[in-house]
Amino acid sequence: MSTTASGPLRLGIDWGGTKMEIIALERDGTERFRLRVPTPRDDYHGCIRAVVGLVEAAESATGQRGTVGFGIPGSLSPATGLVKNANSTWMNGMPLDRDLEAALKRSVRIENDANCLAVSEATDGAGRGAHVVHAIIIGTGCGSGIAIDGRAHRGRNGIGGEWGNISVPWMTNEEFPGPDCWTGKRGTIDRWCSGTGFQWDYQQATGRALSGHEIMERARAGEADALANLERYVSRLGRAMAMVANILDPDVFVLGGGMSNIAELYDLLPNEIPRHVFSDQYDVPIRKAVHGDSSGVRGAAWLWND
Repeated sequence: MSTTASGPLRLGIDWGGTKMEIIALERDGTERFRLRVPTPRDDYHGCIRAVVGLVEAAESATGQRGTVGFGIPGSLSPATGLVKNANSTWMNGMPLDRDLEAALKRSVRIENDANCLAVSEATDGAGRGAHVVHAIIIGTGCGSGIAIDGRAHRGRNGIGGEWGNISVPWMTNEEFPGPDCWTGKRGTIDRWCSGTGFQWDYQQATGRALSGHEIMERARAGEADALANLERYVSRLGRAMAMVANILDPDVFVLGGGMSNIAELYDLLPNEIPRHVFSDQYDVPIRKAVHGDSSGVRGAAWLWND
């Protein structure tokens, strides 16, 4: 197997459950190429072929060979070398790094997609220059990642930043034990603090199934049910972030995913988090991801930021 050339091009691939996207970045972060294709769902080898096609397209368009980094909805187990914890379940148990290196004929780097968000924003985004960045994806699910000095913190067991399986801390009597989660636990951060959880909680309280955008429109119009729903959501997300503050004490929180577009969060969370932080004072910035939906794929490319 050959190692990759040390040229200026960095290729990043965001391997999602519904789409796969590649980006080509110059050393200074300038975008040279981008392409998105549907993910061949439930077809592991089809996904490998799709990756090869994306890399070939990027290198053909730019005329350069590049390093390749991947953001995946799971992680590689240090114990087995196989994918674990991926909600794209057809990846679990597969030797992804070895198969990709064989197909692409070069070394690759693979990280959890939330860690890629953290790396991207720590490199040239909302957390640029910060020592410790805790990035939170609040979309269909709710995951998080950690970057320390611009590098992904994977952890000894490959689960650094995996907060989605943790139950929301400091539950109220009304909340306990919480709804079932796909992880097998109840009342989890993934279940309650995701955009999906925001919509589910409103439907449970009102019997009306609305999108997050519709709920926020009603909240801004003064609807009591929608305002109560937002208050519960901020409380739960704030408690989850306070738990991280008590353990990791990051320099900055960065929010990504669809719920990160709710401007009210940046006004409300700074008042909620300190209530649960064990400190005489607490003041840490909460910022929206600068690169938005592109943060994950950019972070995958920056995995080769040596």
